[in-house]
Amino acid sequence: MKKTTKKEALDYHSSGRPGKIEVIPTKPNSTQYDLSLAYSPGVAEPCREIEKNPDDIYKYTAAGNLVAVISNGTAVLGLGDIGAKASKPVMEGKGLLFKTFADVDVFDIEIDEKDPDKLIEHVIAIAPTFGGINLEDIKAPECFYIEKRLKEELDIPVMHDDQHGTAIISGAGLLNALEIGGKKIEEIKVVGNGAGASGTACLRIYKALGVKPENIIMCDSKGVIRKDREKLSPEKAEFATERDIHTLAEAVKDADMFLGLSVGNVLTQAMVKSMAPNPIIFAMANPDPEITWEDAHEARGDIMMATGRSDYPNQVNNVLGFPYIFRGALDVRATDINETMKLAAVYALANLAKKSVPEEVNIAYGLRGVTFSKEYIIPKPNDPRLITEVAPAVAKAAMESGVAQKPIVDWEAYKVELRTRTGLENKLVKQVYEQAKQNPKRVVISQADSYQVIRAAITAKEQKVAEPILVGNATRIKQIAKEYHLDLSSIEIIDNVCTAQDERREHFADELFSLRQRKGVSKSAAHHLVTNSDYFGVMMLETGQADAFITGQQTKYGESLKPVIEVIGARKGLNRVAAMYIILTKQGPLFLADVAVNRNPTAEILSEITVLAAEEIKKLGFQPRIALLSYSNYGSVRGGNPAKVRDAVKIIHRDYPELTVDGEMQANFALNPELLKTRYPFSKLIGEQVNTLIFPNLSSGNIAYKLISGVSDAELIGPILLGTRKPAHVLQLESSVDEILRLISVAVVDAQYHEAGNKHNLM
Repeated sequence: MKKTTKKEALDYHSSGRPGKIEVIPTKPNSTQYDLSLAYSPGVAEPCREIEKNPDDIYKYTAAGNLVAVISNGTAVLGLGDIGAKASKPVMEGKGLLFKTFADVDVFDIEIDEKDPDKLIEHVIAIAPTFGGINLEDIKAPECFYIEKRLKEELDIPVMHDDQHGTAIISGAGLLNALEIGGKKIEEIKVVGNGAGASGTACLRIYKALGVKPENIIMCDSKGVIRKDREKLSPEKAEFATERDIHTLAEAVKDADMFLGLSVGNVLTQAMVKSMAPNPIIFAMANPDPEITWEDAHEARGDIMMATGRSDYPNQVNNVLGFPYIFRGALDVRATDINETMKLAAVYALANLAKKSVPEEVNIAYGLRGVTFSKEYIIPKPNDPRLITEVAPAVAKAAMESGVAQKPIVDWEAYKVELRTRTGLENKLVKQVYEQAKQNPKRVVISQADSYQVIRAAITAKEQKVAEPILVGNATRIKQIAKEYHLDLSSIEIIDNVCTAQDERREHFADELFSLRQRKGVSKSAAHHLVTNSDYFGVMMLETGQADAFITGQQTKYGESLKPVIEVIGARKGLNRVAAMYIILTKQGPLFLADVAVNRNPTAEILSEITVLAAEEIKKLGFQPRIALLSYSNYGSVRGGNPAKVRDAVKIIHRDYPELTVDGEMQANFALNPELLKTRYPFSKLIGEQVNTLIFPNLSSGNIAYKLISGVSDAELIGPILLGTRKPAHVLQLESSVDEILRLISVAVVDAQYHEAGNKHNLM
């Protein structure tokens, strides 16, 4: 990971609008009427309702999704007591993480007060504003007292993240490290170095997970904390030992785990060598750990290690916990974040690390083939599944432990809501995946000796979306799988040129010759063509050995399309096939056709493209509302492309009156209902939100979708081939894993409709 410089960090915080967060209105506010509702006189009505029923604060205000991040600046990161003002960049950063990862709103509040009781009074006084309190960077031992008092006084969730966040994340890592190392938690010996808030909380949660108190040794800057030491704080006394050991070196001998939350470079290689077999080393001092990753692994090869740093595996990063813990607590309106909820988060994180890693996580960290192992015992912070794994676990635990005031009934709907909050949920993608899962089909994928194809096929199989069949160089496919630790045991692989396929190739050659003998393909040419993975795969579809076909990962679109056109072709009654892209926007899907096949279609073909797009959109569960685009509106330009588009609209209106379609029109009018209504009130699209754009030629369609994808973060599905005799699709060159997976799902849905008799066909 690139190291940041002082200048880069300062520029990041000072450029543009200073700081990292702002307040954004969530209601209309552009007219005087809006303002009269937002403030006086309209605001009086919710005030009266809340006065009658205080719980209505959650109904009429943002309190239910608002957390206070509170600090007095006495223990800021590794900077120490730097004061309330200097702590503000950290608290703003915490707010950014809350919002980014869990859609929790935050006010950061820096209080210039070191007296614990006065600080508690301030927090209690402002608590009615919030749905939860996140205490941050408050020094020990005061932090223990402050959190305890606030939890007793307030009926909203309170958590000191420096304590419990680190404890929860490292607890998950400990469980997984023990599983890999083959050890039982009740038998291990743990040495903690660092007796501050985080160190104490970690050891407490380890006890709750099953570590026996007598097997725990805590050290601080003076050495082993023993019961005969004078003036021990209650927290240190909890872990004081009577054993005759005094130094860290003595404590770690034969220990199974070292927990470091202290200072850099205090654990030596000799100490590491003295530990038990398969030792667990969590060296989490920042920025310099108690022992470096390199030194620890040089000392011995059987260690499992975690640090607080992002540039090494197994980062114990609190962002894995606090956003989702508060998300779950807020969503059931919990009155507390209790031990049951914290342990639920531990187990949810530990279990998530054992699941197949999404490709976007690999991409975010420049990795491939990450699997549960010594170097992956803790999920990555960018894993999109964290919100749907941890938050529900915490919410359920709140309900089970009796602190939830607003129970969740439909957990699947709740997970959809969570994905929607963070922009992870897309109705179309969900519908297509769910529809595919109802009746998975055999999808043959050629040009399969590609990491992206292999990964997508494995994911499709795991998610029960399809039964993928990979066609390509089997040796290369297996090499890639081995290189990236991918399990292909459940995936059928066909090497189309190996001798084992001689009989099938002979059959395919005969069938291909029969199809193309009057179109320039000789018997010998047919034999040669089926040694190509594209022709081999498409012949599997043609002969019924697969239900759908996908290609295109490694060759240009036109080259990959050719076998599909030659073997499958257009269905009966059509002049040709077409292609459609789906742009996944926050407002919903936008369907674009033709973007990849027909260069300059006639009015008749343009009408066919429109109808084919409408059919596919209905298959995917949406109602098409279609605009045929041009550079003119409703006859304002005579001749040329506008005239062709007008003629196509006339054909559609005549032959398919049930379709909601109009044109010709400019794109801005198509996508702006108010503008269209003002200028062209006669349009058949008045009162409709257009979701389908038909382009007059390939150039305009191709440029449009590439422009949209290039200047926005919208995701794509496609190109989806329309009008083929059997389900077949061609990927764009070097598609991502997600793009391939989505097209596999679309192909399965197409195959389902093909099997059912094409009931959505309009033609």
